[in-house]
Amino acid sequence: MTPRLFPLLAAFAVCVTWDSLADPALEAVTQRFRTEEASLHQLYRHLHQNPELSWQEIETAKRFATELKTIGAQVTTSVGTNGVVALLRNGPGPVVLLRCDLDALPLVEETGLPHASTRRVAAPGGGTTGVMHACGHDLHMTAAVGVARILSSLTNLWKGTVIVIGQPAEEIGSGARAMLRDGLYQRFPKPDFALSLHCHAGLPAGSVGVVEGYVLANVDSIDIRLRGVGGHGAYPETTRDPIVLAAQSILALQTIRSREISALDAVVVTVGSIHGGSKHNIIPDDVALQLTVRSYRDDVRQRTLESIRRIVHGQALSAGISEDRLPEVRMKDEFTPALYNDPTLTRRLAAALGRWLEADRIRPVRPAMGGEDFSEFGRTPEKVPLFDLWVGTVPATTDPAQAPSLHSSKFNPDLQPTLETAVLALTAEVLELLPATP
Repeated sequence: MTPRLFPLLAAFAVCVTWDSLADPALEAVTQRFRTEEASLHQLYRHLHQNPELSWQEIETAKRFATELKTIGAQVTTSVGTNGVVALLRNGPGPVVLLRCDLDALPLVEETGLPHASTRRVAAPGGGTTGVMHACGHDLHMTAAVGVARILSSLTNLWKGTVIVIGQPAEEIGSGARAMLRDGLYQRFPKPDFALSLHCHAGLPAGSVGVVEGYVLANVDSIDIRLRGVGGHGAYPETTRDPIVLAAQSILALQTIRSREISALDAVVVTVGSIHGGSKHNIIPDDVALQLTVRSYRDDVRQRTLESIRRIVHGQALSAGISEDRLPEVRMKDEFTPALYNDPTLTRRLAAALGRWLEADRIRPVRPAMGGEDFSEFGRTPEKVPLFDLWVGTVPATTDPAQAPSLHSSKFNPDLQPTLETAVLALTAEVLELLPATP
């Protein structure tokens, strides 16, 4: 899906320089941020140094909730397991949901920072693993707290309700769904708009990235068990070799993209794991494959999933596998739907950002094939329009093409410009959607 960039570029045309502070609201917000900046940096370092894995974010959720209680927010904890919901009410008006994520990744940190994580926890397969905020969730939380502090102290600038969400288990694509199933839109005010941000490891710190329409992809995880008839490697004619079947199937799966889906639609079918056999001269009875499948449109996703099943079954039949031993194809439960920035909302917020940021700091970016379960907040029957903003993290001294990526053990955002930009950009969005005067 090609991003719609030209309307966004037009929206960015009305800009003022950051230093001029021509907007009184911008001046007030900037001054307030300066008073909070040192404390926010301290909070970021604490969160970075004390990461927790998905569904284990107990202390992280406590700290996040405490920060919001301190400014007078009405805070509810344990929503969808470890989720935090904080309400900032300021008279009648629309409702804006501002979401951040709490969890970290199973990585041993290699940044060498004084506040680097040294935490180790039990690994699922035995032994231990490090834990690290290598996807920027520590910065996302800190930015959300910063916005909440500013809004609570500058109530003359807005009217309405802000719901600040601390969501668990984003890294495994389950936390948003858990909070919604726990009654997020029934127990709390239903939002008119939902906002989020995400660190971008390919953009300079101090810049933001915007895309209209599809931002991130549908993500499906698929387990396939190819069943053959094992035997001696010297006598393959007496077997039905599942390793050869696996090789043929892996190549055939790539024809989905090249021959079954329009060249104008994006889809990725990747076999990330293949396991079979135990010895040089033994043909095994089965082979296990693990796939990740990425797409944007729901109809393309459905066709791709159907094609995967048809191809592996067809390959098995052509190899002489009996009907009762056809491949097992199992879709994993943790499906993450594509993230779609509502076009009308995106243009409105792009124009608001353009009034606070210089034009060269606002970058149109292309969609990516990663996943993000913020999408879940817009796919309920309420159909809440979403907007997710990319925030650049790369220091000015580093070529963005050479910077460590998200999920790298060396990922280290340039804190000062990244956090300042994130807080001010999110605040600009909220003020645009919750004006003090109709």
